[in-house]
Amino acid sequence: MSFLARANNKGVRTGAAVVASAAAVAATVWGAAALFGPDGTAASQQNVARPGATDHSGRGDDGRPGQQPQGIPDGIAHASESGGNAVNITIDDGPDPRWTPKVLDVLRRHDVKATFCMVGPQAKAHPDLVKKVVAGGHRLCDHTMNHDTAMDKKPVAYQEQQILEAKKLIEEAAGGGAKVEYYRAPGGAFTPDSRRIAAAHGMRPLGWNVDTKDFGKPGTAAIVNAVKREIGNGPTVLFHDGGGDRAQTVDALDQVLTWLKEQGRPTGFPVRTAPDAPETADAPATPATPGAP
Repeated sequence: MSFLARANNKGVRTGAAVVASAAAVAATVWGAAALFGPDGTAASQQNVARPGATDHSGRGDDGRPGQQPQGIPDGIAHASESGGNAVNITIDDGPDPRWTPKVLDVLRRHDVKATFCMVGPQAKAHPDLVKKVVAGGHRLCDHTMNHDTAMDKKPVAYQEQQILEAKKLIEEAAGGGAKVEYYRAPGGAFTPDSRRIAAAHGMRPLGWNVDTKDFGKPGTAAIVNAVKREIGNGPTVLFHDGGGDRAQTVDALDQVLTWLKEQGRPTGFPVRTAPDAPETADAPATPATPGAP
């Protein structure tokens, strides 16, 4: 969901402190209240990421992949565990009581597993849906507490709170010992510190290669065509089940999964413990889009 310019890749040392002088920068914060209005309908405000923070591929400031004690690298993942032609389906901003069940129905019909990047308060509000995601064999991803696309300009303590509180809420909602296995920065606003924090707590930073632009509701055909046009960029595809009316997403996901099968493209999960493939990590940034992931 957003338009971000390519950030400069910088080599960083794991654990290096980030100067927090930009704490006063105005943030675009999208909490659960901004996702949905008091009557439960989608709020009109879209989360437009701050220009210049990072590119829209979710790569952010990659730095060098660092090996954490748990064996989780802090480099941003794009590749698939299944390798080859496998495609990773990722679903952001839920869970949503209207649209998540429909997305799960489509995935079940196609026998496809996906990674759901959840906003902490949404998970707390809908634990039944989090449990359904887990029961369906899908994986969980931390998408922070407030979907703040300017968090790369905030103090490290703030980034840590956003990441770890959301992880706690999602895992509590999931129950049964389910773990959050990935972290996706809102709008791709990764920092070396946010990546380090996520990896140190067992979550692989997760990017994307194909922005379907579904958040802006461009039409089902446009969403499907975006996948067909950009799948050469890499295997991780971005969809949404939260943030408003996702009817186009549901229809497009159905068509995309049919097309992938026709193309002989299996689906899988993003890598967690292996370094990402260099050709994937260096894939060109996707064009800017309205909205934010």
